Amino acid sequence: MASTEPSLFTSLSPSPGFGDDEVELECWFNEEFKFILLPVSYAVVFVLGLGLNAPTLWLFLFRLRPWDATATYMFHLALSDTLYVLSLPTLVYYYAARNHWPFGTGFCKFIRFLFYWNLYCSVLFLTCISVHRYLGICHPLRALRWGRPRFAALLCIGVWLVVAGCLVPNLFFVTTSTRGTTILCHDTTRPEEFDHYVHFSSAVMGLLFGLPCLVTLVCYGLMVHRLYRPLPGAAQSSSRLRSLRTITVVLTVFAVCFVPFHITRTIYYLARLLEADCQMLNIVNVAYKVTRPLASANSCLDPVLYLLTGNKYRRQFQHLCSGGTAQPRIAASSLALVSLPEDGSCRWASTSRNSSCPARRAGRS
Repeated sequence: MASTEPSLFTSLSPSPGFGDDEVELECWFNEEFKFILLPVSYAVVFVLGLGLNAPTLWLFLFRLRPWDATATYMFHLALSDTLYVLSLPTLVYYYAARNHWPFGTGFCKFIRFLFYWNLYCSVLFLTCISVHRYLGICHPLRALRWGRPRFAALLCIGVWLVVAGCLVPNLFFVTTSTRGTTILCHDTTRPEEFDHYVHFSSAVMGLLFGLPCLVTLVCYGLMVHRLYRPLPGAAQSSSRLRSLRTITVVLTVFAVCFVPFHITRTIYYLARLLEADCQMLNIVNVAYKVTRPLASANSCLDPVLYLLTGNKYRRQFQHLCSGGTAQPRIAASSLALVSLPEDGSCRWASTSRNSSCPARRAGRS
């Protein structure tokens, strides 16, 4: 960045473009900050994300079996995060090389696809955990029916397939282009198809982010209302605390990672679509580039959910980090986020003919 420049933007004709988000406008983006911010932030996310999610997968596979429904959702969430962070070294290289992509068009499509696949799978898995927790707090008998591990496993497979199906057009939109000796890997698409990409991206955002976000907020609103009412039987301080931790972590992930990214991306796309002036385009471009690493950071924040809500998982993780000998395998039902009242559940559930103490044990965390 030249020290004599009075502002972040300069108007030129013809335009050299927008880097990896090029659009044919008479506007030049001063993106020197991006070549430092994105490689450094993606490298940090890679190290932390892999360091947290790889041991998590190992624990779920070898120390926390069999799984209950919540453990199933958490395993798939950790798997999604791990697959994503493994793709980050290529983006670190790309931005450190100042928007030069030597890995081919097909791999460019795959990496961009993987970013959104992880993003929206994470959103939906967190929504599944939220709904599962809501049922456990507000409708525990119904949770015993819908909270079975087999149903959770089928739902997770459905999430992977639905998100992948919705993002298939992204494989056609994303492409590479050559500018001199530099090969760009576009984050969106070529300029002449950008308006179509905005319509596609908006539909995907509404379906895979807007609707799940609304469901999560409604579930947590009802849960908070229920948690601050007296529960039948003995007080459930541990269950209430675990529920509040879940609410706090999930809402933090949404507020820090997902919401800012989608807001700035929407404004950025609209500014380009409506051909805003150069100053406005540069402002929203900076805001959008800053929030992109935040969206990736969900891979580092998701493991906090496992640590704060699963006592047995936390003990196994701490034992693994301390280098101790392997502990015996623990049933993942101890990680469950579904709880019936600990002392009064048999009396409370007695209105149902099928209610009994064994049902209580099946739903406890």
